[in-house]
Amino acid sequence: MKTIYDIQQLLKKFGTFIYVGDRLADLELMEEEVRELYKSQCIVKEDYQMAILLLRGEIARMKDRLEGDGL
Repeated sequence: MKTIYDIQQLLKKFGTFIYVGDRLADLELMEEEVRELYKSQCIVKEDYQMAILLLRGEIARMKDRLEGDGL
């Protein structure tokens, strides 16, 4: 797992499609879904860790970008 797209494909395997039109909200919802899948023992620890790492990095970049734009 290397990209946000890979995480979307992982979630898709479990019937989860996330799109609310707000990229930051989408990422936060994906993080919550990944956490729930791990708690339910549906995904292995390595996939969970990589997904959370990627999502948190992208969320941080989005927040920095939004703050830089003065929003």
